[in-house]
Amino acid sequence: MNTAGTADVPARMGLDLTPFRGLRYDPDRVGSLSAVTSPPYDVVVRPDGLHHLESADPHNIVRLILPQAPTPGIRNEQAADTLHRWVSEGVLRTDARPGLYVYEQRDDEGMFQRGVIGALRLSEPSEGVVLPHEDVMPHVVADRAALMRATSANLEPLLLTYRGDGASGTTAVIERTAKHPPLLSTTTEDGFSHRLWAVTDPADLAEIHTDLAQRQALIADGHHRWATYLRVRGEHPSPSPWDYGLVLLVDTVRHPLRVRAIHRLLHRLPVPEALAALDGSFRVR
Repeated sequence: MNTAGTADVPARMGLDLTPFRGLRYDPDRVGSLSAVTSPPYDVVVRPDGLHHLESADPHNIVRLILPQAPTPGIRNEQAADTLHRWVSEGVLRTDARPGLYVYEQRDDEGMFQRGVIGALRLSEPSEGVVLPHEDVMPHVVADRAALMRATSANLEPLLLTYRGDGASGTTAVIERTAKHPPLLSTTTEDGFSHRLWAVTDPADLAEIHTDLAQRQALIADGHHRWATYLRVRGEHPSPSPWDYGLVLLVDTVRHPLRVRAIHRLLHRLPVPEALAALDGSFRVR
């Protein structure tokens, strides 16, 4: 699928990434930043992984993205109450200035990527700006939408990739920004290190905006969250804050993503029978 930018997507139809005032943990109010992090909601292994995260710190974000209660309505109300309480107690603080955020992730095995987090103006697939390539399950979208309505928040960014030129524009701003001390830095128990910077300089923000206005993006992870954004946006007259969704954009020219196999094993299924069942539906090597 083509994700090239300038020649294929008119500037008026490109990505529109907007600065926002991030709501972030106050490091002085939590045990450690690594103890309050969580994998995406759909990656958390339940129930063991959920209990592990909840016990890591009373303010672990899993209490917002996967609240535990007898019914969906109570779960979502609990998440909203928890969010409001953490804000009122100063556990979560809103940044004073709107900005975009440079995010870096790396491990000891050579994985390294940087991207930019911002509020992206939503678009329909037919507009060709953000390109989905997976179907979604309606009940998951309904569940995520109910949580979003209750909390009035975008709790997790989805991951989008785009094809920049790997050197100038957004990537150049990211590289310059990463030379400064980060807002926060932590290493999670899986061995990944994470760093975050804010981009607030008007010239840098303008450079990113101009560059991304020529680009289109592919959803790498977060099809259900994207569908949720679109559903909730449709419930509110535009313009509204729901015209935007939280995303992380990564330039795959500068930081190619690694796609690993998702292995599936069917016990006691002879290989010849498995291949015969696929005949006519798939090409098998």
